[in-house]
Amino acid sequence: MAQEIERTHLPIRGLNIHVAQVGKGELGTVVFLHGFPEIWYSWRHQMLAVAAAGYRAIAPDCRGYGLSDQPPEDEEASWEDLVADVLAILDAYSVPKAFLVAKDFGAMPAYEFALQHPDRTCGVVCLGIPFSPAPRSFDAMPEGFYVLRWRVRTYPLAGPSDFAAALQLVFSCSCVLLFFFLFFFFCFLVQEPDRAEADFGRYDVRRVVRTIYVLFAGAEIPTAKEGQEIMDLADLTTPLPEWFTEEDLDAYAKLYEKSGFRYPLQMPYRAIHKLPNRLDAKFQVPVFMVMGEKDYAFKFPGFEAALRGGAMESFMPDLKIAYIPEGSHFVQEQLPEQVNELLLGFLKDHPVVAA
Repeated sequence: MAQEIERTHLPIRGLNIHVAQVGKGELGTVVFLHGFPEIWYSWRHQMLAVAAAGYRAIAPDCRGYGLSDQPPEDEEASWEDLVADVLAILDAYSVPKAFLVAKDFGAMPAYEFALQHPDRTCGVVCLGIPFSPAPRSFDAMPEGFYVLRWRVRTYPLAGPSDFAAALQLVFSCSCVLLFFFLFFFFCFLVQEPDRAEADFGRYDVRRVVRTIYVLFAGAEIPTAKEGQEIMDLADLTTPLPEWFTEEDLDAYAKLYEKSGFRYPLQMPYRAIHKLPNRLDAKFQVPVFMVMGEKDYAFKFPGFEAALRGGAMESFMPDLKIAYIPEGSHFVQEQLPEQVNELLLGFLKDHPVVAA
């Protein structure tokens, strides 16, 4: 299906970013931003549809994902980097402005890009993640909630500079305190891997991607019991969603075998608290929100209120919301015809005016 799609690498801000593209672009450009555990391939149905309609489709693998380069290990994941990457990709292709289509964590840089660069944005389409003017809190969720499990690091300090400062403080106290500090650090922190990494590390990449797809395709929020890990919530006897083939799984697994899960755990899970405050946000471009009503994320705190309660409208004067009753978290793969119809309708309703 994806044989028409061309793939290349672009030098973007010091990294080689893998980009898939198709279409001539007579009517404009559409940039697709994926979520987790996805890569460009998750947009294959929509890319071909918009290309056939006269648009150019561009879908990068996010930095640290798929065939894109990994950022340096000592570099903290930043939402601003994702926004800057999108801008650099448009510049690399000499695209003056584009539509942004995003899902899952890809929605956050899409919203932020539209706020920072309205002159480069034709419109925004987001699947499953409503706009939030401030970082979301999941503190009320149970301990086994997958986001809480995956965002926690064993090592509690922010980085080497914090560790050095803590060590300096201990040295200034006493030798006894220093002994207990080092004993605790090496016995309990250095030797114990991070929980998510240890959980994922029990299986090969294909099994991890398979399990996450099975869990995220369901209508219930993935939550482990005490003493249970997230990867234990499904096994090989649990069938794949009927719309997700073994060949699709192979495509994802092949790309994650290169990237691994180091950066994908940092972005988004360990960077959620870094999302900017946008209490005064006012979108100057049209926004289209598509929500699958069987997407487990619809049950996240505040999501339904943001969509059905009108909270987003105060930030987005030109907002449209559509619901897909049977839609899951992967609605664009599950029900591509419905998503394509909605997407193409939005594009048609907002023609690009030539500069």
